[in-house]
Amino acid sequence: MHPFTYTRVSTTRDALAAGRRGGRYIAGGTTLVDLMREGVEHPGTIVDISGLPLDEVRATERGGLRIGALVSMAQAAAHPKVRALFPVISQALELSASAQLRNMATIGGNIMQRTRCTYFRDVTAACNKRDPDSGCAARDGFNRTHAILGASTACVAAHPSDVAVAFAALQAQVHLLGPDGERRLSFADFLLRPGTTPQREQALQPGELITAVEIPALPRPLASGFLKVRDRQSYEFALISAAVALHVRGGIIREAKVAAGGVGTVPWKLPAVEDHLLGERPSDAVWKAAAKKAADGARPLAHNRFKVELLQRTVERQLRTVGGHA
Repeated sequence: MHPFTYTRVSTTRDALAAGRRGGRYIAGGTTLVDLMREGVEHPGTIVDISGLPLDEVRATERGGLRIGALVSMAQAAAHPKVRALFPVISQALELSASAQLRNMATIGGNIMQRTRCTYFRDVTAACNKRDPDSGCAARDGFNRTHAILGASTACVAAHPSDVAVAFAALQAQVHLLGPDGERRLSFADFLLRPGTTPQREQALQPGELITAVEIPALPRPLASGFLKVRDRQSYEFALISAAVALHVRGGIIREAKVAAGGVGTVPWKLPAVEDHLLGERPSDAVWKAAAKKAADGARPLAHNRFKVELLQRTVERQLRTVGGHA
């Protein structure tokens, strides 16, 4: 581990000042500390923001939900408002990591976490995300867990966050605070596809700080849920995941929010699936036909062609499950 300086701040003003000078924000530390220990990242200054007042969960005036960036994963999953309004978020969080990590890791840190690609974490391997223009060893290497959607010639690493899939499905917004004031970004714009610059993963400006994630109000009643397919039942990242939210009124699907994880370089919204569902009556035939569109545009690699069919089957299964409760 490279030498670094550590400072703890108690106000957002001090945090922004330190971030503007190049400091890296840390709260739970469940990702950044690992990357520093492995030699993947070596920031010169660590800014501990765990004492900032960003740990509130509250309903918004319009019926949405705002989750502070420093709310722990465990706190968010267990919060009554999260469970009541958007169970898909609670389920995604409870299927993530271990209980110990969920107690430490924060919502802001979770959506900022970096890929679990083994080539990214192996400093002897070529990786454009870690070392721009060095190549992508995963493309011709063992790429079973890598992305089939949103990849580029520069990077095929899958985004690891589970709750980010739920946020993407629900069209959440990320609240940011920086030297130039506050702003909001849609979740789809916050996380960046690799393109030719895979080292740039979020649309953050220098020194900018995540303050909250806000889920907009959606029509009620709303049934939602999260399904995760993985190689083992505990403490494992997703091969495929599906986040689904459905609003059914009068026997007709009026609103559909669907996204997938484990398959994209970012949490992957599935608008073709959503469009097929709108205006339909829930049925096995509707679920199956909509799920067939989940892999539209997929470009599988040598070892992950199985993900195309698995994605379709996972989305279909979750549509049936959520649709049965709608």
